[in-house]
This record gives sequence, structure tokens and C-alpha cells, in this order.
Amino acid sequence: MAIKVLIIDDDSAMTELLSLLLKSYDVEVISTNDSQEAIQVTKAEAPDIVLLDLMMPGKTGWEICREIRTFSQVPIAILSAIDDPAMIASALDAGADDYLVKPIPSGELLSHINTLTRRAVVEKNGGKTMIHQTDSLTRKNAAQMSQNPLQA
Repeated sequence: MAIKVLIIDDDSAMTELLSLLLKSYDVEVISTNDSQEAIQVTKAEAPDIVLLDLMMPGKTGWEICREIRTFSQVPIAILSAIDDPAMIASALDAGADDYLVKPIPSGELLSHINTLTRRAVVEKNGGKTMIHQTDSLTRKNAAQMSQNPLQA
């Protein structure tokens, strides 16, 4: 069973890019570009982790994060272009588990996903983490990925 990642971002190019990257590691990806439906998708899909943008029309990432916290302890990683300590603190205070600044190298993103999902996925799947970077990537690929960060 693969890790199930929910991507919530109003930028369809970003959700496509993240989906392509994660699917190449056999990750199940669900995405929504609509902040209004983000909560329903979270409830219906029961993801192992949520990647959430902050700056969205309608409900903001902060609001979505707070609302998810009313019914779930799913790991939430903010993936935002905002690199302001006050904004980072407010996102973490809203219930996020991690904050990643775009652009982020692919390998670093995968490491954060693995770290955040480790306990939840281990409990669900009897002791197995799902993204095995060291098994899937050569040193050359890892170095190449660090050169090619995901863009906002």
C-alpha cells in the first residue's frame, strides 16, 4: 500500500508538477485546486499527509489547516512561497506540522514527506515506510534533484 498524499493548491501547474514527481515514487496522489472543497476531499480520501498552500482564494491555507485539525491529526505540511518567520509561525500555530518554502528540491520534499508520515504509515502498514529514497535514487539522481527544485 502506497502513501496517499493530498495536494491542496490553487495553482494547477503546481499540483501537476507535484503529482508527477510523487507518482514516480509510487505515491498515490489526490489533488484539489479548490479551497472550498479541500475539507470534503480530506474527509473523503483520508490521506496519509496533506501538502497545503497558504495563499488561496476563498479559504486560506490557515483556515483549511485549522478546519482539518477539528476532525483529523493527519500530518499537514505547508508548501508556500512565503518565507517570512511570522507567517511560518502562524501556520504552525494553526496546526501545521511542517513548513516548506518553494522552491524546494525534490529530494528534500520527499524526505519531509517520509519523516512526517513515518509514524502514521508505520502504524497503518505494520512497520513499513512507503517512500524509500535510498532504494529508489542513486547518488547522481539525488544530486540532480537538488539542482532542480520545484518552482512556485
